[in-house]
Amino acid sequence: MTAVELRAHNNAELARKLDDAYQELFNLRFQRATGKLANTARFQAVKREIARIKTILRERELAGE
Repeated sequence: MTAVELRAHNNAELARKLDDAYQELFNLRFQRATGKLANTARFQAVKREIARIKTILRERELAGE
């Protein structure tokens, strides 16, 4: 998802997406450790998605102060 698409969601939805992304990253780490990870690019994509979500949440937090 792009940052523009993520900004359309409210904070609760973003928090849920962040939890899902962390869970997927956890699963990808296990797949990599066991040698079953087929798509290595997905690892980096999930990490970037986490960064995007956290950035948007932080921007909203600072705007609210």
